[in-house]
Order: sequence, then C-alpha cells, then structure tokens
Amino acid sequence: MNQENYSMLCDFYEMTMSNGYFKNGFYKKKTYFDVFFRTIPDNGGFAIAAGLEQVISYIQNLHFSENDIEFLKSKNCFDDGFLKYLKNFKFSGDIWAIPEGTPIFPNEPIMTICAPAIEAQLIETFVLLSINHQSLIATKANRIVRAACGKPVLEFGSRRAQGASGAILGARAAYIGGCAGTACTITDELYGVPAGGTMAHSWIQMFDTEYDAFKTYCELYPDNTTLLVDTYDTLKSGIPNAIKAFKEILVPKNIHSFGIRLDSGDIAYLSKKARKMLDEAGLKECKIVASNSLDEYLIRDLMVQDAKIDIFGVGERMITSKSTPVFSGVYKLVAVEDENGNIIPKIKISENIAKITNPHFKKVYRLFDNESGMAIADELCLYNEKIDTSKPHTIFDEHSKWKTKTLTNFTAKELLVPIFKNGKLIYNSPKLNEIQKYCQEQIDLLWDEVKRFENPHKYYVDLSQNLWNLKNSLLQENRK
Repeated sequence: MNQENYSMLCDFYEMTMSNGYFKNGFYKKKTYFDVFFRTIPDNGGFAIAAGLEQVISYIQNLHFSENDIEFLKSKNCFDDGFLKYLKNFKFSGDIWAIPEGTPIFPNEPIMTICAPAIEAQLIETFVLLSINHQSLIATKANRIVRAACGKPVLEFGSRRAQGASGAILGARAAYIGGCAGTACTITDELYGVPAGGTMAHSWIQMFDTEYDAFKTYCELYPDNTTLLVDTYDTLKSGIPNAIKAFKEILVPKNIHSFGIRLDSGDIAYLSKKARKMLDEAGLKECKIVASNSLDEYLIRDLMVQDAKIDIFGVGERMITSKSTPVFSGVYKLVAVEDENGNIIPKIKISENIAKITNPHFKKVYRLFDNESGMAIADELCLYNEKIDTSKPHTIFDEHSKWKTKTLTNFTAKELLVPIFKNGKLIYNSPKLNEIQKYCQEQIDLLWDEVKRFENPHKYYVDLSQNLWNLKNSLLQENRK
C-alpha cells in the first residue's frame, strides 16, 4: 500500500516540544523511547502485535512539504531555524520491534526507538495509533477465531468501522489474528486478504419473488453461491426456496459447493432446523453461514448448543473491538545518551504503580522449555545483558519477588529485531499470509491456561536482577 505522508499527523505538543529541543540544542541528543502497553484487552491472557508494516511505510515517507512548513509558520510560535530544519527532515535513527503476529504481554517493549530527540518525538503519535489499532483488532479477532474451534471466521465489519483506514487496516489485522477472509474489497486489493460475500436483503427485495432472486444469483455465480434466507421467513420460504434453486440450477451442473446465511433470529435453533431440511433434501454439502452481531462469547455459546454452523461472519464487535475498544499502548522515554556516548537511564514515577516505567535501553527475551517447546516466561534485560542458558536461571513475578521459578533446560530467544539502522530499513517484512501462519504457530506455544477467556493464567514477565536493581535504585533516588 502506498503510504501517504503523515508527518503532520502528530499531537501539536510534539511540534512545540521539538521546537523547544531545537532552540536549546537538545535536538542533537540521542534518546531511547519504548512502546509498550499496560493491560490486555478483554482481561485476556495475551495480546498480538500488529501494525509494524504501516509504521515502516510511515517512517520511509516521513518529510515535511512546503505547505506543511507554511502552515506551521502561520501559527506564529515556531522558530525560523526550526522550520528550516524541518525542510530537510529525515528519520536517521534506529528502531527495533517485535514482529507482527507475536503474542505480547504488558509492560514489555513492543518497539524501541533510538533517535535524536526531535525525530523520536515527532513519530510518537503515528507509531502509537498504528500499533494500538491493529494490535487491538488482531487480539480481538484471535479470541473470536479461537472460540470458533477451527471453523472459518470471516471479517464483515467495514460499514461499522471507525473510518476508512479503520475498515481497511482493521481487516488486515483481523487476518493476522486468524480470520479466513474479509468482506472489504480494498483490503484484498491492497494486502491480499481474500474478499468474498453473499448478498444483501435488497437483492432479494428487488425481485418479484424470493425464488427468482435465488435462481438468478445461482445462475450468475454458480461457483460462489451463498443465499441469504431470512428476508421474509427463514423456515417457511427462505430455506425451501434456497433448496429449490440449488437443486434446479446448481446440482444438475454437478456443483455442490454452496451455502445459506442466517442473519437474524435464534441462530442455534434455526441452524439445526436448516441442517435437517438441507440434509433431507440431499444437500449435505451445503454450508451454513451465521452472522448478526457475533463475538467470542456468542460463538462459544452456539458451539455449546451444538449449532449446525460451518462459517461465522463477524462484524462490528470485531472491527471495533466493541467490548474493549482501546489498546493501552504508550510511548515513554527510557534513556538518553550524554556527550560521551554513555546511556543514562530515565524513569517515569507515578502514584499509580502501574504507570511507573521500566528504565533504560532493554532487550526482551522469551524463554522456552526445551522438553515441551512451550513458552515459560518473558524477561526484560539491560541492552548489554545476555541470558546464559547453560546455567540454572531464576525468574520472578515482578510484583511479588518471593514467587520464583528456576529453569534448567530452556532456550532464550530475543524478541526485538532490528527494523531501521541509521534511518535505513534493514528488515524484510513477511507476506501477510506468512504473518498469519507465524501468529498461529506462536500462539500454539502458549499454555492453554494462558489462552482462557476468563481468569487466564498470568504469564510471567520478569525483570532481570540487574534491571530490577536499577529500577529500584532510581526509585530510591527520587524519594530523597
């Protein structure tokens, strides 16, 4: 997708702070910022990283046009030297990120930006909106997909999304989360997410009879027919007319790949009645698609009721993540470099303990048990630390240091990978279907207890002893 230049898509205070950095010389100071999130949507056990590809495209297109400069000049609050600096602006820093599709947990860096102060500051808004939005939808979509227990889930939410990019990129994120396809045509065109659909009630209302509508559709799209059967009366006319159209138009052509869609009423009851009617008509291959304000809980209930549904179409509750519509990603300064290249840790302190940051330039390791292959914990370390897997390694619950676990047969994998080096892209973005496959593989490495919808097991995210000591020393210094 060709990215527009969104350099001006930033909070105004990013501009005023950057202007201040320029005037006092801080714009040359190298800074380190972490992107992380605080709480998992829907009180789940994990979230899914998404949105990196759009951040990459944004960084590559980052520049200020003459119109941008003139607009800023009209505000009468920016230094002429700063505006001249912006004319030649180009990102020159380093970025590390956790790849899209990776399960992620609170308070660990999803992305780290190392760049001169102005460069790091100006990209904050777009980086957050991209990561927050797509991680939210990918996480919600995966919950819904898991509830469907292997039955395909289609994303149907474009008309209820918050704006055009919400629909387009929301469908992309839903695909990363495990959806089989989308109703959003442009997402197929731009990203290759398979687009498809059935029909609206208006198609059926256009014809003199329901049967004529079904018959015509079967004739037009014999290889891709799904008929909406609830425009008038699902059991008395919809399903009987669909059966008649299938048997008169498609079956004589030896076509047996078709379906019906239920979009209202008691879906569990109607699906059982529909399955019985279809089977008795000899149409056992006919698929039943269900839609109508579904989410993971309603789908789970349908599964418990043994509803005869083959495919789920999910719209508003996925594309807006209706139950938890905000991802809590934040962008915080964690270190600066002095004139001698020494990295000086920074910490944000708050009366709200959850808002106290983890300082310094860091690595994130994921630890895997060698016998089961399953993920055990994540550990945040200082940038120059390395976990020695040849020795026993103790991990802690950060909020209760007395709760420990010692690992002896394990593998440690770094999660943050280099994306930009000195402003140059050095990362090859995977294809979207590869991201989806990777996402499923990584989720399979989480214990079932972590994947529960209610009261999931809390996955360990530990601080190395050195990082924990540093954090506490900074807290103690600030108490003086």
